[in-house]
Amino acid sequence: MVAGVVRREGGEPTVCGTIAAARAASEKTAFDVVLLDNHLPDGKGYDFFTQFARRHPDAPAIMITGVPDLGEAVTLTRNGLFDYLTKPLAVDALVACLHRVKLRLAHRAGEGLEFFGESAVMRAVRQQLQQAARHISSTVLITGETGAGKDVAARALHKFTFGEKAVPFIAVNCAAIPADMFEAELFGAERGAYTGADKRRPGLVSAAQDGTLFLDEVAEVPLAVQAKLLRFLEDREFRALGATESQSFNGRFVAATNKSLADEAKAGRFREDLLFRLDVFAVELPPLRQRRDEIAGLAELLLGQLARKYERAKPMLKPEDVASLTAHDFPGNVRELRNILERSLLKTSEESPWLTLDRKGMASGTGAPATLVVAPAASAAPVPPNRSLSPLEAQEYRMIQQTLAETNGGIRRAAAKLGLSPQALLRRLEKWPELRSSSAS
Repeated sequence: MVAGVVRREGGEPTVCGTIAAARAASEKTAFDVVLLDNHLPDGKGYDFFTQFARRHPDAPAIMITGVPDLGEAVTLTRNGLFDYLTKPLAVDALVACLHRVKLRLAHRAGEGLEFFGESAVMRAVRQQLQQAARHISSTVLITGETGAGKDVAARALHKFTFGEKAVPFIAVNCAAIPADMFEAELFGAERGAYTGADKRRPGLVSAAQDGTLFLDEVAEVPLAVQAKLLRFLEDREFRALGATESQSFNGRFVAATNKSLADEAKAGRFREDLLFRLDVFAVELPPLRQRRDEIAGLAELLLGQLARKYERAKPMLKPEDVASLTAHDFPGNVRELRNILERSLLKTSEESPWLTLDRKGMASGTGAPATLVVAPAASAAPVPPNRSLSPLEAQEYRMIQQTLAETNGGIRRAAAKLGLSPQALLRRLEKWPELRSSSAS
């Protein structure tokens, strides 16, 4: 049934009855989206999602389960799950979810190019990336402050290199991989290569074959693995852990860092020869404060993305708000600008044509996460007697209960009305699970 719906919506489904079959398919094909049942013959979709998300971070994942678990839903959402559907599965809910996926994929197809404005510094960055794109064998190092958009620049380079070809873009957050598993994750491992390796495991380099391998936060690569990474870059060959033969890599290699690799090398944390091998074609992204004339246009672009994400009309920015944004130094760069706009959008009424700009994070420069704004409820629902809550917690509890009732338990709509992200609301429901059950009654 699910495959039929996918076909009617213009997709080409690949149906796998087990995790093993899905793993094998995902190693051969770069899928646009994955739909997972949680209980499968050879394991849980929850565990496969973690593996799949690491290898295919750009593919939206939808979990389908007949046994909903709120704690699990919270964890999955935090780790990037696109949506969580329950059985019996309603066709209209699946169709609506696939429509949201198509919107995200359609936007992502052009993502990255809009990031480069028309300032002189960003025109120079774009020209550098286009120049690097002509030579797929050249190693590219992207540097810049945290939040400056190094990942977006890497995707733009991928697009400049391959155009519309359906080739993989594998992004690896080096800081997120345990040091003792780094070599196996990157290069793969043969059966029996280490304790628990009961079958052959292809690595991320294999997954990026004929496409782009992007190592973000490359300064965090364990020192013990840096020699093998150096050999890989020099020879364009790699050997899986426990293997006797080498394999060739035909693709582009891109690395990024917000640290000075020269300083890391002086401190003994980074190999100097690897630094020289990485720093062949370097592209430095300027911080947002050095291109203030682009902040207004970038804010409009990001606000449009966020409005699509939350499936609502895009509000307009007031002239005084544009002035405030342009004057801010943005120590967190583009990521901070996005956080401010997302926080503001969630606090703006859907009926309002104007964005209610949240200046709190701008004042401190911290980009603090959204907090719940509560007002006295007209008819406060009672707090369960077994709960020992402070007056503020009790008020928050009642507001969530009332809003869930008004939205028929809809998490996204309730979160928007409360001024929270869906993830933040799910965390509160994990703390007070009876609110979820009472909203459904």
